[in-house]
Amino acid sequence: FTVYSFFALMIGKLFFPSESAYGSLLLAVATFGIGFVMRPLGGFVIGNYADRHGRKAAMTLTIGLMVVGTLCLAVAPTYATAGLLGPLIILAGRLLQGFSLGGEIGASTAMLMEAGGIRGRGFRVSWQLGSQGIAALCGALTAAVLYGSLSPEALQSWGWRVPFFLGLLIAPVGFYIRSHLDETHTAETHAPSPLGTLFREHGTLVAKGVLTIIGGTVGTYLVIYFMPTYMIRELHLPA
Repeated sequence: FTVYSFFALMIGKLFFPSESAYGSLLLAVATFGIGFVMRPLGGFVIGNYADRHGRKAAMTLTIGLMVVGTLCLAVAPTYATAGLLGPLIILAGRLLQGFSLGGEIGASTAMLMEAGGIRGRGFRVSWQLGSQGIAALCGALTAAVLYGSLSPEALQSWGWRVPFFLGLLIAPVGFYIRSHLDETHTAETHAPSPLGTLFREHGTLVAKGVLTIIGGTVGTYLVIYFMPTYMIRELHLPA
């Protein structure tokens, strides 16, 4: 989901050509950001699905959607090759990735909470957020290796696609692991809508949670994901 940001300048040139010095970059960053618009929607839709059909089913669905979205980014033809089709495929991939990630976070967190007793629950759930940091570090390391080992021509031609193909290699392992998970939640057959219950009984808590996470999220994406692009584009530091 985040490795896109490390190649935003390149993706902007290849898929969003513009006469403006900043036009391509702005369109590329906007496409990156559209994934965040889809995350709350994915959280609501897939979260509701997880409450009705189980965490295991929801997590299998999310990894399938993420595979399709990542594949779109990996194989999308450039604007020079296919015109508007290329940017549209990139956009579709980001929409799917955002929708998938929004559902994944809620379902996986709920499963970790339900997988054992109260003792150790906080530690178990922390692995969800911790794994995001590990994934971001792996993405940054992959980008650094590619920038350091490939020529600018090779990187622009095919090198930027490598992280997305590497991400696809995880899919079979992910499907295998999730197919062997024990279900931790069994919904009532005629249970009321979980979304209605959520906002009716826990609306204030939801709002506090959103406000709590905003600051850390903005800081993380600004410093870790946007700053490399800023330093290359504005400070002219070597990639």
